[in-house]
Amino acid sequence: MIARDHGGNLDAACARHGGTRADWLDLSTGINPVPYPLPDLPGEAWTALPDAGAREALIAAARRFWNIPEEASILPVPGASAAIAQIPRLAPPASVEIPGPTYNEHAAAFDRHRWQVRETGPARGRVLVHPNNPTGAFHPAPAPRGLTVIDESFCDVAPERSHVGLCPRFDLLVLKSFGKFWGLAGLRLGFVIGAEKPLQRLEDMLGPWAVSGPALIAGTAALSDLAWAEETRARLAADAARLDALMTGAGADLSGGTSLFRLYEVPDAARMQEHLARHHIWSRIFPWSRHAIRLGMPGPEGWDRLQEALS
Repeated sequence: MIARDHGGNLDAACARHGGTRADWLDLSTGINPVPYPLPDLPGEAWTALPDAGAREALIAAARRFWNIPEEASILPVPGASAAIAQIPRLAPPASVEIPGPTYNEHAAAFDRHRWQVRETGPARGRVLVHPNNPTGAFHPAPAPRGLTVIDESFCDVAPERSHVGLCPRFDLLVLKSFGKFWGLAGLRLGFVIGAEKPLQRLEDMLGPWAVSGPALIAGTAALSDLAWAEETRARLAADAARLDALMTGAGADLSGGTSLFRLYEVPDAARMQEHLARHHIWSRIFPWSRHAIRLGMPGPEGWDRLQEALS
């Protein structure tokens, strides 16, 4: 069984270092700390089963926002992780290449469905996290090779780098997350883009009404708000530069990341995490490195706290 560890484990931080969730500045995830403002939701969004018309409106908004080819299909899902858990079932178990270090839910899902997971070498399937989490590296467009997954959960900060234009060529699936860039992870909304046949199979696996009525309406509003997206990209880029200045001023070296999270090298990552935790600031370290520490962007209220902790 492949080990899985995640950011966002704030309850564990509270148990170890005290305080309640409200006392902490959680920088352990790559979620935008300034979320998209939720639209007014009609009562029917909560009381009725999700509406087919609202689902089609969401799909149309997604197609426009990501410039998805007309011949490609789009499947809304209850969070990208729900799709990640089921995608290995779309092909017979074989070998899958997942270059690491990267988001570990992909390897866990393929391993659970009896695929042979390897980081390099020839394989029947492939997963590319684009840009990669946590290094921020982008991948070139892949050549055809069996089941291929491109996880673009963080690509909305750099839409010009997306590979969605390749769809629906060969057995390619592109994943989009709604929780990261729009900062609404609790809404549980994501998308799978690809050919019609595998998406229909995936939809059957997830069952009817997989995406909630509130998620359909909020997602449509957010994907239709191009001005907010542009302003957010500019703000996140400025925040990333500000975070780099704070961390390098404290002796860290920038080693990667995106404008939603930054990856630094420090002499002792566990020691720095403990130091920040004493100030009730939570960060992310990794079992594969003693030196790597990842921080998400603080919200407007968090910068002074972080600067004080690093002083």
